[in-house]
Amino acid sequence: MRSAHIVKLKFVRPAHILRPMIDRTANLLGVVGLAVADRIGEVAREVLQHGGETPAALVVIGYGSGPSNDQLRRILGLSHPGTVRLVDRLVADGLVERRRARDRRAIALYLSERGAALREELLTGRLAAIRPLLTPLTSAEQEAFAALLHKMLSSMETTVSERRTLCRLCDNRICADCPIPADEQAKT
Repeated sequence: MRSAHIVKLKFVRPAHILRPMIDRTANLLGVVGLAVADRIGEVAREVLQHGGETPAALVVIGYGSGPSNDQLRRILGLSHPGTVRLVDRLVADGLVERRRARDRRAIALYLSERGAALREELLTGRLAAIRPLLTPLTSAEQEAFAALLHKMLSSMETTVSERRTLCRLCDNRICADCPIPADEQAKT
């Protein structure tokens, strides 16, 4: 009489099967990313009557650290002349104020009262525009999705500068446990 052996087999998908799954997921993620970007762009045009890097400039300047033109340029990925033109327009529109920086050699940028109000409207509109994409998900699915997004972002190897660029439209009051903190003490 033969003894019965229970053998547990671990099914491992061959690489030729995994790749199409990963490619499909990447493709779907790309579409969702564009849908999110389009919705944010639409809100920015409605609130500010400007697209491009104007919304990001307001958000970044609104963090209150008083960035210089050069710091803003690096975060937004603009040329020096492009940044100067953007800041000049924001100042002319009454949204940004130039103040003397701590080191007295540079100029620090801060939002005016009107700029702060428009920034708040922009950030509120941004979340309102993205939220409908999440409503088909149950609360448990939203929680799982948030955990997956956190895992994906926290696994990215980024510098402080890259994290500042990635978060240039984030409402930093929302993420208490930011997966990619953009301050100097954060992961480097």
